[in-house]
Amino acid sequence: MPASYKPRIVVTMGDPCGVGPEILVKLFSARERWAEYSLLVIGEPLALERAARLLGSTLRIQRVLNPQKWEDSDQPGTISAYTPQPLTIDDLGYGSPSQAACRATIRYIEWAVSMATEGTADAVCTCPIHKGNLHRHGFDFPGHTEFLCDLTSAERAVMMLVGPRLRVSLVTIHEALERVPRLITAENLTDTIRITGESLVRDFGLRAPRIAVAALNPHAGEGGRFGREEVDIIEPTLKGLGFADWSVEGPFPADTLFFRAYQGEFDAVVAMYHDQGLVPIKLVHFHDAVNVTLGLPIIRTSVDHGTAYDLAGTGRAHPGSLEAAVRMATQMARHRFA
Repeated sequence: MPASYKPRIVVTMGDPCGVGPEILVKLFSARERWAEYSLLVIGEPLALERAARLLGSTLRIQRVLNPQKWEDSDQPGTISAYTPQPLTIDDLGYGSPSQAACRATIRYIEWAVSMATEGTADAVCTCPIHKGNLHRHGFDFPGHTEFLCDLTSAERAVMMLVGPRLRVSLVTIHEALERVPRLITAENLTDTIRITGESLVRDFGLRAPRIAVAALNPHAGEGGRFGREEVDIIEPTLKGLGFADWSVEGPFPADTLFFRAYQGEFDAVVAMYHDQGLVPIKLVHFHDAVNVTLGLPIIRTSVDHGTAYDLAGTGRAHPGSLEAAVRMATQMARHRFA
């Protein structure tokens, strides 16, 4: 990819009844470096127009009819948007999406992924969905990550949260805490480390990544006194790894590991479960953390927050995570396609 190339990023609106339209308008309103990337919103133009009015924005919503040539309409002062499933204003009640709006939310994701797999986009960036509402209307996946795996036929995907000073991958994601120990297997741990390391090289430009693995139990189990997962599974798995040029260390007690990573000792941390990894990164990178799905044949980044129905329609939603997600998608595209 030449230095002058503008990565083509498609951004899904997510739930049109949440804060997605508002943070999109704020993203485009603050966008100054138009030469760095091209952006296309996959979503409902009516929701963008309503958000622009709410925020007093002068942005013009450009309805794209042919998404194969959408870059032609990507100009300063406009939001280029394509909808694969038009909605009415009655479908867009704040915090209460209709059945049609829920189905459209799914179509946005499907369409964006198809553009990335077909090569008409370099990366996909997603705004938040409301899983509970989607489940009530036939969505059978726990969340974005699992749906993206299915759409791209990926064998395994890994959720990584990325901030300016921390990168954290998860061995388990949306699982009840009581189920986590059973899911800490040699296979799951090895796959997570492998996919994390491969992405650090390919998408983040690190030739020799330094990966730290968190323990599951307090004090790394203290030799089995506080749990045997470290002794029986994690330590033997790490000893058996043979990744050339990568440094993989651990298991380290989680209560000190994230401080070490924050100080720059490691390039990424592999955490055992959701809150173990997400609490520290959201503490220090609440407004600029990015959710990155590793292991897919496409680049996908996302905001690290939900639909925030309580903020929808107030104009107070913060666009920081979306801004960071678009920047991250741009950087990853440049590394991957250079």
